[in-house]
Amino acid sequence: MSYEKVQQVQSRLIIGTKQTLKALKNAAVSEVFIAEDADQQIIQKVERLAREVNVPCQRVDSMKRLGRASGIDVGASAVAVKE
Repeated sequence: MSYEKVQQVQSRLIIGTKQTLKALKNAAVSEVFIAEDADQQIIQKVERLAREVNVPCQRVDSMKRLGRASGIDVGASAVAVKE
């Protein structure tokens, strides 16, 4: 379900951990998707900030599939949906 949702909102995506964290700090995000197989330190940073700013955070199983659903050819550890 989550991959399909990412594909549906592809035009409103912020792809990558740094960009996702930046967007969360600017309160410009409605939802975040995190890959389970990403580096745990990265996952924790994104989850912590999402929790602090009350943004729902969904987990998916694969960086590769998350990247593909986002429209890129490489894996993505975090993807955010712009408001």
